[in-house]
Amino acid sequence: MSGRGPKRELAEKIAGEITLSNDPGSTLRKWRTDFDISQTDLAAELEVSSSVISDYESGRRESPGIGVVGRLVEGLLAIDERRGGERIRQYGRVLSAGFESDVVYDLREYATSIPLSQLYADLEATEVASSGTDRVSGHTVIDSIEAITRLSSEEFFRLYGQSTNRVLVFTGVTRGESPLVALRVVNPTPNAVILHGIDEDELWDHAADLARIDGYSLAVTNTPLDDMLEHLVSLE
Repeated sequence: MSGRGPKRELAEKIAGEITLSNDPGSTLRKWRTDFDISQTDLAAELEVSSSVISDYESGRRESPGIGVVGRLVEGLLAIDERRGGERIRQYGRVLSAGFESDVVYDLREYATSIPLSQLYADLEATEVASSGTDRVSGHTVIDSIEAITRLSSEEFFRLYGQSTNRVLVFTGVTRGESPLVALRVVNPTPNAVILHGIDEDELWDHAADLARIDGYSLAVTNTPLDDMLEHLVSLE
């Protein structure tokens, strides 16, 4: 790590993505909505009209230069800090675990364990295999393709954070075969796995059996990714 800290690292990442994007407006909108900040609030922070933000995001206004991008990014971060700095802390947790944010969306430990059944209910997840685990103490949300193609077995193990008593949530799943096979090389396994993006009838035929053999609870959910992340990042 560079020692600049998560806020500066995040600022540079956002600014770089917007500046290099083929559609800077859409990239700005992605980050603004990820921070859960309205166009009105961002405009007020920058002391401009809401139409200025809207015009940048829609492409009606010429793509912002580096100076404007810097102001937009600092505005997002300043608002987040006043709200408690949740998005900055979230990014810092991912960085401290040694991951890029395009591989791990969120990694956190809870102040107290929470019922797994309640987590399933909140995420509209359907359990397809049970290990007897009834509470979890944290979660890690992972882009399944990026994790499988880029992480070594040692790095995979670091997805557990402080404890294997957690839920690993794999996003971008089509059948579930790849992430579950990848987990076979990691010892021990997590207490629970959620495969995001599929329904139960789309699941790989051997997924439930593999989960039972390896000893973790398995569930699937099709809840929109942004909604799922919004709920998970609120857990403490």
